[in-house]
Amino acid sequence: MRFSDRAAAGLLLGECLRLAIGHSYPERTVVTALPRGGVAVGAGVARCLGVPLEVLVTRKIGHPDEPEVGLGAIAEGGDPVFDPRMLDQVRLLPDDLAGVVASERAELTRRVAVYRGGLPPPDFAGRHVIVVDDGLATGVTARAALRAVRAGMPARLTLAVPVASASAVEAMKAETGGVVTLVTPRRFRSVGEWYAEFGQLTDSDVLTLLAALR
Repeated sequence: MRFSDRAAAGLLLGECLRLAIGHSYPERTVVTALPRGGVAVGAGVARCLGVPLEVLVTRKIGHPDEPEVGLGAIAEGGDPVFDPRMLDQVRLLPDDLAGVVASERAELTRRVAVYRGGLPPPDFAGRHVIVVDDGLATGVTARAALRAVRAGMPARLTLAVPVASASAVEAMKAETGGVVTLVTPRRFRSVGEWYAEFGQLTDSDVLTLLAALR
């Protein structure tokens, strides 16, 4: 299966969740998407389920010299989460990334201000929170997000993504009671290869999607 774009993937994922959840929604269910790409998927899920769409801002922690190499992640309200295997490969310790963490935390704070516009963070207590992203590669960003949501004492926590590596799905089982994915390919190279259209979203795109479904 290859998705035409994030919106189409979100509708398919939403239908899968609707069947899996049954009648336990929508009163206490909320879709919480990871920006930016995850918000386009989350919008489709929220529309399908008829529930609100919220956002949980996360940032990748990259290598100081090669930012595209992800070594960890941070989510709003949570502590940095690192990938021990990757740290071993590049021979770095978490303390070596203090500067990168500070920079990413500053950008996280900026995005929270833009996406929320002064609104308080969503209240997850006692709710079924469905965390949505556009895909799962190593799982470190999802792990940071799930731990931040779990601190809010949800009644139920589900991670939902259109496509994921098998190793990441297995790793996420220790973080949440439910992982829902449409495709778990044997040969996984990147999230983007499973979308015909995988362009970058802007802050404006995120705000438009949130305004329609909050």
